[in-house]
Formats: sequence, structure tokens, C-alpha cells
Amino acid sequence: MYKLALAAVSLVSAVNGLALTASAPVPTTTGGTFPNDTGAAATVPTTDGTVFNIDGKTQYIAGTNAWWLGHLSDDRDVETTMSELAETGFRVVRVWGFGNANTADENSVYYQLITPSGTSINEGPLGINRLDVVITAAEKYGIKLVLPMLNNWDDLGGINTYTTAFGGNATSFYTDEASQTAYRGWIEYLVNRHKNSSAIFAWELCNEPRCHGCDTSVIYDWAKSTSEYVKSLDPDHMVTLGDEGWFASGGDGSYGYSGAEGVDWVKNLDIATLDYAVAHLYPSSWGYNNSWGPTWIAEHAAYAKQANKPVVLEEYGVTDKPLAPVISPWQDAVLANDIAMDQYWQFSTDLPSGANPFDANSYKYDTVNGSDYDILARQHVAKMAAKAV
Repeated sequence: MYKLALAAVSLVSAVNGLALTASAPVPTTTGGTFPNDTGAAATVPTTDGTVFNIDGKTQYIAGTNAWWLGHLSDDRDVETTMSELAETGFRVVRVWGFGNANTADENSVYYQLITPSGTSINEGPLGINRLDVVITAAEKYGIKLVLPMLNNWDDLGGINTYTTAFGGNATSFYTDEASQTAYRGWIEYLVNRHKNSSAIFAWELCNEPRCHGCDTSVIYDWAKSTSEYVKSLDPDHMVTLGDEGWFASGGDGSYGYSGAEGVDWVKNLDIATLDYAVAHLYPSSWGYNNSWGPTWIAEHAAYAKQANKPVVLEEYGVTDKPLAPVISPWQDAVLANDIAMDQYWQFSTDLPSGANPFDANSYKYDTVNGSDYDILARQHVAKMAAKAV
């Protein structure tokens, strides 16, 4: 049985004007002491117009996704992955900063237990320390991390874990008092635990937030209020939303431009406490041809430039093999447009433990000239680093 530390925390349920509706008792969240990170970098990553300044240099960046790093149970797997990411030249990696459960399971990694009576942190061997190991390794290898703190999807404990405990559903979550109080408790815990780490690139509010059929004001108000809350805890590090980049108008009026998922990407650019914008790209999953990818990239770059904010192509991938014939035109579009950073979904490798958390989109680490990994990772990293600001 894990040792679960439980301490009451009071949170204002209508911070910064977010209208909340109560559907369950206000939960408690975990307190506790935070480890001493190795210390903040001399310069915290920031925006510089439509580009990022990282380690004191304004530059374009190639990154990747390795969502699974904090859910590995073997330190050797983390060490191997971080060393290979660094050897490739990746500067920024996106790793899940959430891991919720509604029932304790001592055989699975989870960070936070959520029940109708409150929330508690898993301080056992497969608990929050698994994310600590990742952050320590990132510090060692000079890699920066984007940490989403919530998932729209059910995997690894997303919005569903809050609504299971406190009621509601995927759309009411954004205005439900109990769920929002619990989520802000997690934000407070995670941000305070690691805001002094040199590994933090940005805090992300949610992986692919959607509010299907909602007015776009719901996500806008939630993103504004929640990002303001994060900034109240850590005014130094960047904050981003984590959405897919949906437009609410324009284009040909098809799915990506319809606002059907309750997101107005252009409107959200106005939120001052969101330092940069992101977009994802999965044409075949959205009903488009792969050849449409460069259009989606260019459209987001143009709007972000008008707002003088960086935009990141935060996820993109296909299951086609070889990958390069499909992905290379998208990366060419990243290079041709003002995209501050791109992060392929996703990195994979041979892990010492034999764990296999990868999916069909993955490119696999290797040192073979002309391989998918060589073209889409190594060569692209060099091209982004060489791109003139």
C-alpha cells in the first residue's frame, strides 16, 4: 500500500472571474514538502517576439514528444532515453505531467488519487517520484520539458478521473467547482514542486482540450483564468494551452475551421497569460489528405505572427512507413514559415527494461544515415538550429 499524504487546502472557486457551478463537495488536496531541484537556469526560457530564447539565445528549436517518460518504472529506461534525446540534439521534450487514478493500484504508476472525498499524492515507489526522476535526468542532460498537467482523453487519468469523482462530464468539467478546485490543487502541487528546476520549459494546461458543442467562450474563459492562476504561482515560466489549433471560422468551413470542438484558436491568442500558441496535425484522423498539412501549418504561422506570439507545431505524425515521404513536406513547411518549434509525435527507442509504451506514429532512435530517424530527427534538428532568426 502506498503512503498517501493528505492535507487540506483552501482554494477560491471563482478565481479571476471564472464562473463555476458546484456539483460535489470541494475536495482536499495534498500538501507536503517539495524536493530541492538543482536550481533554475541562469536564464529561464522566454519568448522573443515569435521565437523562443533558450539558454540565453534566441533561436528556432526542434523538439519531440515522449509522453511516457514519467510513467516508466525503471530508472535505466529514463537514463537511456534522455541520453539519446540529448545525443540527437533535441532541446525540448514534451512529457505528461499528469497521472491520475480513482482507485489505488500498487502495480501501476500514478501520481494522484482522486476520490469524492478529495485528492492525495502517491508517494510510493510508483508515484510522483517517477516524474521527479525524469526532471532530474532532464537537468543532467540540459533538456527542457513541456509538462501538460491534464489530459482531455481518458488515458492515464484525464478529465474523466475528475468527473468520475465529482460528477459531470467532459464539457461541464470546465465550469464545475469541485473538479476545478481539485485540478488547481494539482497545479499548485506540481508547479511549486518543480518551478525552480532548470528543466522546465513551460507548463501546459491540458493535452488537446475540447468542449464539443460548447460556445468557444467556455474554453477561452477557462484558459484565461487557469493560466492566470499558474502565473500567480510561477510568474517566470511560460504557459501554453495545449490545444489542437481549431479555427472557429475561415478556410472551407470544414471540421478544422468549424469551431465544433469549442476552441477558437485565433481568439485564444489574445490571452496575455498564454505565452505561446500550439497546434497539432493529424490530417487522416480529421478527414483531410496529408497534402493539406502545409496549409494548416502556414495558416497558424500567419495568425501567430499577427499576434506577435510564437507558435509550436506541438504534435504531428502518421502511421505510414516509411515516414519521411509524408513528414518531410510538413517539416519543410515548418522551416518555410515562422514556426518557433516543432515536436514530432513521438520518440521511441529500445528500453533496457523491455517496456514498450510506443505507438504506430513513432520514429525510432538509430544512428543509420538516411533512416527515418536520421532525416526527421537529426537532420531536422540541424536545419532548425541553422534557421536565421
